[in-house]
Amino acid sequence: MARLASLPMYALPEIAEATESLWGAIARRLVALGLEDVPLTLRHDLDCRQLWRDPHLLFGQSCGYPLMTEFRGCLRAVAAPLYSAPGCSGATHCSFFIVSRDSAARSLADLRGGRFAFNSRTSNSGYNLARLAFAPLAAEGRFFGEVVESGSHETSLTLVAEAKADCAAIDCVTHALLARHRPALVAATRILGRSAASPALPFVTAAGADDRTVAALRNALAAVMADPALAETRRAMLLLGVVPAENTDYRVVLDYEAAAREHSYDRLA
Repeated sequence: MARLASLPMYALPEIAEATESLWGAIARRLVALGLEDVPLTLRHDLDCRQLWRDPHLLFGQSCGYPLMTEFRGCLRAVAAPLYSAPGCSGATHCSFFIVSRDSAARSLADLRGGRFAFNSRTSNSGYNLARLAFAPLAAEGRFFGEVVESGSHETSLTLVAEAKADCAAIDCVTHALLARHRPALVAATRILGRSAASPALPFVTAAGADDRTVAALRNALAAVMADPALAETRRAMLLLGVVPAENTDYRVVLDYEAAAREHSYDRLA
């Protein structure tokens, strides 16, 4: 079976053209480096769970938490992106705790008993980092009156904007993209606080990829990040560059999980 490539993590329609352009440049570089069976276009018909389990994955992007938990042994980190979004520093990002513009909350503690929206229980930015932040505030394993799984960061933000949830933890890169392309939605909310820093969402390949393939991917990524002709493409995606990464660089997400469990706060509740 042919290899595949897909970049579903920040897949706003407004940056789809830029995302395709970035991959096209990477693919051409890989072909020039002698890599075989390089897909020239991105796949859009696979969800993340299918993508991350596929042994034919050549290039993708994953969340750091599933990389180290459910999909451990399926994926190999290639590089960590550097983003220009507020909340990012070097190869790290964070989540913003978002409330409605008119919310009376002035601290995380003020949200006790409220309704919290998260994108997925397997999300580092939407769930794991939030669990870490609220764990010290929990009593007997509970803090919120209700939690709701929304399916996406944009939906979580919409629930908050429409006063259907009191708070959500939104990946700061997603937040910056939505601020650019959904300004009315973001304007209906405000940032209450931010999470601990965490490694940015890694570019990955299948765990079975050999060192030659990983080296070629890193070479291609470095080249496209330095190419002046792709400056607008990178700007559209908020990309500043990349640094090489290994799975071990993401152990901190497990440390955050363990820290929450020390407060008997295994799950958002």
